[in-house]
Amino acid sequence: MTEIYKEIAQLTDKFRRMAYGITQDENKINEAVQELMLYFLNMNPTTLKAIYDKDGILGVTRYGAVALRRALTSKRSNFFYKYEKYYTHIDSSVYNSNSTDTNEYVIPDGCRYKDIQNIPNEEVDNTQLNKLEAIDKELDKIDYWYDRQLFKLYYYEGNTLDSLAEKTLISRNSIFTTIDKVRTMLKKKLNE
Repeated sequence: MTEIYKEIAQLTDKFRRMAYGITQDENKINEAVQELMLYFLNMNPTTLKAIYDKDGILGVTRYGAVALRRALTSKRSNFFYKYEKYYTHIDSSVYNSNSTDTNEYVIPDGCRYKDIQNIPNEEVDNTQLNKLEAIDKELDKIDYWYDRQLFKLYYYEGNTLDSLAEKTLISRNSIFTTIDKVRTMLKKKLNE
């Protein structure tokens, strides 16, 4: 597997050139390619090896090209939620296309942004933190450690049902039933 990862790392420049066909924003391209490399590292090794064994590095390149295109064009991709959605909701006073301010710089696609010092401080909304603390307290009250641990592995560590089933050797349906039971119980307790 190490050899496959080394070959994938050498494709970084190729993936950057591919991304230029979708966007000209250098920062967005670098972030998307970096996310793609993380995607390959977190990918199921068996699946990656199967792609590599079937079509070699060309197959991995094609797979990466599709993942990269989705990351840069889909509003439902992880990349969009991590980067695009955040930066488009920053206070609009930061973005100014008519300003002659010397703190601005122009990126390749023509957008102008001010320096990082000019981004306004965001107020922290504690309601989400309070909800998470309430969920944690209710989870600690659950009698069965099995239910509590599966719920934490699924929600807190971002595992999928399939990856949890593979890691724990517990059937996917059993994991789903347990997580659904805990979720229902938490909703009932927190909405009282």
